[in-house]
Amino acid sequence: MTLQLYHLPVPGWLADRGIDELGVWSVPLTMRFRRILVREGMVLHGPAGWGEWSPFWDYDAQESSTWLRAGVEAATVPMPPPRREKVGVNVTVPVTSPQRAWQIVTDSGCLTAKVKVADPGTSLAEDCARLEAVRDAIGSGRIRVDANASWDVEQARRAIDELERAAGGLEYVEQPCPSVPELAQVRRTAEVPIAADESVRRAEDPLAVARAQAADILIVKVQPLGGVRRATRIVEQAGLPAVVSSALDTSIGIGMATQLAGQMERLDHACGLGTVRLFDGDLATPSLLPHNGTLPVGHAEVSPAAWTDGPEVRTDDMYADDAHGASGCVDSAGTGNAGADLRRRWTQRLDATIAVLRSESGRS
Repeated sequence: MTLQLYHLPVPGWLADRGIDELGVWSVPLTMRFRRILVREGMVLHGPAGWGEWSPFWDYDAQESSTWLRAGVEAATVPMPPPRREKVGVNVTVPVTSPQRAWQIVTDSGCLTAKVKVADPGTSLAEDCARLEAVRDAIGSGRIRVDANASWDVEQARRAIDELERAAGGLEYVEQPCPSVPELAQVRRTAEVPIAADESVRRAEDPLAVARAQAADILIVKVQPLGGVRRATRIVEQAGLPAVVSSALDTSIGIGMATQLAGQMERLDHACGLGTVRLFDGDLATPSLLPHNGTLPVGHAEVSPAAWTDGPEVRTDDMYADDAHGASGCVDSAGTGNAGADLRRRWTQRLDATIAVLRSESGRS
């Protein structure tokens, strides 16, 4: 399986907002990450350049609508001059063997590593072995871990102590528990700083975690928070240090995230934006990959060579009956006529998401 990028007709709702080109893409990952092997999404072009829209398949149209706002903003709204020209980034270490983790960190050139832990089917002992290998590879650099809301309060307290020992010190622990009250409980007793991710990007009120004093650091992501401008406002209102991170984006989405990092007044921690390394192919040439642990701030452009078809796609092809329904697809390019399946599913998904935004506009 290789990178696929197909043109789609631009719906009127997007055309009215300045979008003049639309594509749907699918790209394999080099290893399982976030329990998937293939990443999918759309790219949108407008007067300000390219934007990305790539909500995961377990997000409904309501949640996906926030991501679409971010993509439209990136493609249509020019950003002010950035405060900085480049940003430091961490290397992301998925759930893998200690040997592979060591190699990933060594090859990255980054001085900060983010290590995934608490994955189903893996033990705390395995997480600790991975952290020990990462410490050996990164030397005096910083290590942070991400539990993706996998623990309850007592599990978090026990795990954090062991993980900190294995890592020889942790910069912070990201989202150890699902809820804001649980995060607050862990933070009151933990000696390691606590960062909130899901409690910010998937919350109806992204400032609740700050008001509850449930975190020391906010993880902010452009697409889930609705774009650079809204994410910047959230960070300013929260009054907490923030880490700009990837939503497992292509270089187009990473470019959007670097613009957020470039706008922020305070940037004390390395950004989590080195994830294009996890893709077996990319939409941009050159890809936004860290060099000496940094990324430049600015837009990425879709490479003309990435497209796998011409600009004309019959709209009725998007709705043909098929064995693959959108509800059953989880970031997979499908089988058989994978291109037609990919285009159909994402066209239907886009229509459902635009319907949410139309409804919200009618209520305002």
